[in-house]
Amino acid sequence: MSTNLEVGIVGLPNVGKSTLFNAITKAGAEAANYPFCTIEPNVGVVDVPDERLQVLSDMFNSRKITPAAMRFVDIAGLVKGAAQGEGLGNKFLAHIRETDAIAQVVRCFENDDITHVEGGIDPLRDIDIINTELCLADLESVEKRKERVAKLIKARDKKAVVEDGILDKFIAALSDAIPARQVELTEDEMEIAKDMQLLTRKPTIYVANVSEEEAADASANPYVQKLKEFADKESSEVVVISAKVEAEIAELDDEEAKEFLEMAGLEESGLARLIKASFKLLGLQTYLTAGEIESRAWTINIGCKAPQAAGKIHTDFERGFIRAEIVSYSDLVACGSKAAAREKGLVRLEGKDYVMQDGDVVEFRFNV
Repeated sequence: MSTNLEVGIVGLPNVGKSTLFNAITKAGAEAANYPFCTIEPNVGVVDVPDERLQVLSDMFNSRKITPAAMRFVDIAGLVKGAAQGEGLGNKFLAHIRETDAIAQVVRCFENDDITHVEGGIDPLRDIDIINTELCLADLESVEKRKERVAKLIKARDKKAVVEDGILDKFIAALSDAIPARQVELTEDEMEIAKDMQLLTRKPTIYVANVSEEEAADASANPYVQKLKEFADKESSEVVVISAKVEAEIAELDDEEAKEFLEMAGLEESGLARLIKASFKLLGLQTYLTAGEIESRAWTINIGCKAPQAAGKIHTDFERGFIRAEIVSYSDLVACGSKAAAREKGLVRLEGKDYVMQDGDVVEFRFNV
């Protein structure tokens, strides 16, 4: 997985997908801070909200704060028949294959001025259309792969025999429009399946787009209830957002946005909730570095060991890893300074087998 988390936003026309994406782009991070080269028009980069960075910056008198970043890709062209090339068909499929997760925007609001491409409002029907298109696209790529694997089996390739069995499982499910992520696989089979880059194996978040009035509390919305029941069955997350409210927040500065959220009865923006849900879905966490130059958050997988975490900063750090000097963020803040934390024995030296924890404040020792 890339250091920079990438989530593809999909949805049928007129469900609020573009409104949400435009809000994300307006809220966008300063592109120059991140090693993404050129940002395409359909890519929005946002900072991952992390209040700990300001606290560390104040403590260490940092000249700069660099949060973790996340990319959102607006995937256009998803209509009924996309898998057969309708809409932007094949182009959309190429974009979506490169993402780490998918956020499906589903319309859960009534508005006579905005017509729905399928007639009325029905979130489960919309999801069914999108899932069917993704399943059809996957089915095509799995069948092509099966042809290639057949040649390897003739050449007596043992791994190809195992892969062929996995492909058969996927074909059976996808033919019935059942996403590949619902197919049960052993751990070894999962490793092989990773290379297939199937769209319907990607973790999915459903974004329930509600009206402004329901932004703070959509519990009475029958469409949201239906959506949550559906998502529970496939162990997916639902994030309730009002794309219209997000668009308004994106126009405000930090202080105004805070006031706006309070007035709307919201603790944080929908975008912040979407980012947190994406982190959870993908099993990610952050560790922190702090000093005079900058206070910074680094994204790693849960379970990542210290040398690999060091490699996120620079490959030399991983190659020449000696030790990691670690203090937990909560201990550091409770003590008021690193020196005070050290006096209390809360600053630890950890070796190569140390499993990183969210909120570890780290200084790596290395020698190349």
